Amino acid sequence: MTIHTDLSRVNFDDENSNTSNNPSFDSVLSVRLSRRSALFGSLGSVATAALGGISLSACGGGDDVAPTPVPTPAPAEKLLGFAAVAKSLEDKVNVPIGYTASVIYALGDPLRSATADYKNDGSDSDFENRAGDHHDGMEWFGLGADGKAQATSTNRGLLAMNHEATTDELRSSFFIHADGGISTLPRPAAETDKEVAIHGISVVEVKKSSEGKWSYIKDSAFNFRLTPWSDVELSGPLRGHALAITKYSNSAVKTRGTINNCGTGKSPWGSFLTGEENWAGYFSRATGDDAARADKSVVALKRYSSLQGGSSRHGWETAGADDKYQRFNISKTGVLVDGGDDYRNELNTFGYIVEIDAYDKSRLAKKRSALGRFAHESAVFGKAEVGKPLAVYMGDDSRGEYIYKFVSDAVWDAADATPTNRMAAGDKYLDKGRLYVAKFNADGKGEWIELAMSNAAIASYATYKFADHADICVNTRLAADAVGATKMDRPEWCSVNPKNGEVYYALTNNSNRRIEPASSSQMAPNSANPRVYSDIKGASSTQTGNPNGHILRLKEDAAGAAATGFSWDVYLFGAESSASASVINLSNLTGDQDFSSPDGLAFSPSTGICWIQTDDGAYTDVSNCMMLAALPGAVGDGAKKTLSYTKADGSKLTVDTYVGKAATVDTLKRFLVGPAACEITGLAETPDGKALFVNIQHPGETTAMANIADPTKYSSRWPSNAGYGAGERPRSATIVITKNDGGRIGS
Repeated sequence: MTIHTDLSRVNFDDENSNTSNNPSFDSVLSVRLSRRSALFGSLGSVATAALGGISLSACGGGDDVAPTPVPTPAPAEKLLGFAAVAKSLEDKVNVPIGYTASVIYALGDPLRSATADYKNDGSDSDFENRAGDHHDGMEWFGLGADGKAQATSTNRGLLAMNHEATTDELRSSFFIHADGGISTLPRPAAETDKEVAIHGISVVEVKKSSEGKWSYIKDSAFNFRLTPWSDVELSGPLRGHALAITKYSNSAVKTRGTINNCGTGKSPWGSFLTGEENWAGYFSRATGDDAARADKSVVALKRYSSLQGGSSRHGWETAGADDKYQRFNISKTGVLVDGGDDYRNELNTFGYIVEIDAYDKSRLAKKRSALGRFAHESAVFGKAEVGKPLAVYMGDDSRGEYIYKFVSDAVWDAADATPTNRMAAGDKYLDKGRLYVAKFNADGKGEWIELAMSNAAIASYATYKFADHADICVNTRLAADAVGATKMDRPEWCSVNPKNGEVYYALTNNSNRRIEPASSSQMAPNSANPRVYSDIKGASSTQTGNPNGHILRLKEDAAGAAATGFSWDVYLFGAESSASASVINLSNLTGDQDFSSPDGLAFSPSTGICWIQTDDGAYTDVSNCMMLAALPGAVGDGAKKTLSYTKADGSKLTVDTYVGKAATVDTLKRFLVGPAACEITGLAETPDGKALFVNIQHPGETTAMANIADPTKYSSRWPSNAGYGAGERPRSATIVITKNDGGRIGS
């Protein structure tokens, strides 16, 4: 998520509520790098790379490159055989020569003929039947010619995707309102209704024509939206528990909707998993609510960054007396002891992995509480092996938060790969199991610590008195604090390498790493998060901590999914190519490979390519956000490295870390650069690897609300400037990338 320096935009995504004293390793010296000198040093490589790529407007029209004849006989496929795309600040999608990018589904596109075409001038309504905003994580679900699920289908399928948030300033989602909207309180009900509806998820049918063009199918019977208004079931330990009792569900079996959905996952039985990330900021608590509650819930709320007297992200709770608005006010206002007459427990029903049957919109989605509650990104399954439990890997995307694993009680039955009821399969594997948090050691090993009442550290935790396992699942962060888990640099997406089963985590950045922490919100470096340095953006903006992020990988011990130990190393450290190789550019990145703030992360099941997507604010003076293609090795293919620094008093500190084998032009290469002020996120592909779907999120996010009437002042006008759709306001959108010779993407 982009971090704004404009104080008029409250950044609810940049959460840091972990003030626990969990152990960290010794601090390291801050190293200041001048961006300007680094930029001058890398101009040559940038110019060279520019000759190898081509800028393509992301549309399927006149900018398409003519197909290249396929030689006979065809040469052997070489993965990463494309020329690296140069860094770019252009307001367009850039892909390699020989590839075409086309927009197929953008904010506001109607899902049925009865909904008017999108005007993109702020007058549109009926967003419950349109594409939502901030397209994010995404999965492919194949459809056969008979309209039934078919995993091998390559020309027809469903895209299930998240709509994380909305481009906003001073509470108003200004691009969807005619004059930018009203940012003062109370918020208008009509504006609130639109803003709520553009959150959630979409399921939309897409199809390839006989001419090879992809498009979404308006009026498909499969199309649907799930918004924050939709009924959703609670499942797992939380279902029926006192912590989930609300005015809406006195029996604690359901809630309304899902919100701030970010990463995704796909289950072995073919369901869609979506993670609720920065949900706490959508709710408010009145001044004096701590005293009104006068119980341990105050500790839990503060640990999840819900403070009394704080303003919510959009002020939806002020839109009227209707219950659908009041549920965003989580203050204790009722008199019932169990909370059945207000929404004091509403926040406990958010922050989960939500399971959805993309093929059957008649089945209610379910929040799988056994997988824990935190700022969820993706949920990825380890290899499913008959007779063994399933493992689900997850990360908590906030500064200083943790990495988790869930292991099912049920063992895998191959017959469940094609169940008659996908949600029932989810009940079997996702509602009962063991939840673990990771602790990384300085010797390249680590351990999974179970979060259970049987763990003495949890049962006797002085900060918060846990009642039962449901309490652990609801207040997972507190349980992880109790057992001394390792504070990480914002765990984003994770993915499993199909080649060897190793698990990769994108650690996007951490502005709160310090050599010598001065407050409880700051943290010293540790072996798995070893860098602390300063970096200059633009002329004078200093970024301190770990501004560029890194990608960590782990290998389970012999027990596999059920293992409680693992080995780890850092696969890649984000950095600009000319940065110091002794502290910052530890992976020896070149101008064709350098990147910052890895976020989206997914392995292709077809080619085995690891796709790395960025959501960056540190390097955007040099390049827009990007996507890279990688062919990783394995944990342990590099070497131990000791970072040695000097503290303020002159004493020496060392931090041992483990760096994977340095990338080469054959193993890591920039594949795509997006339009201005966007994030590259979400990835899905057809089973043959010949169509790759990618989301472009919030282009033009840095536009000021005051400039809504003047398109020339928008920081982006994509995708309208690529020939897609009406108006000039920027729109989040899904693109499809194909290779002009019909080959697999990335070759």
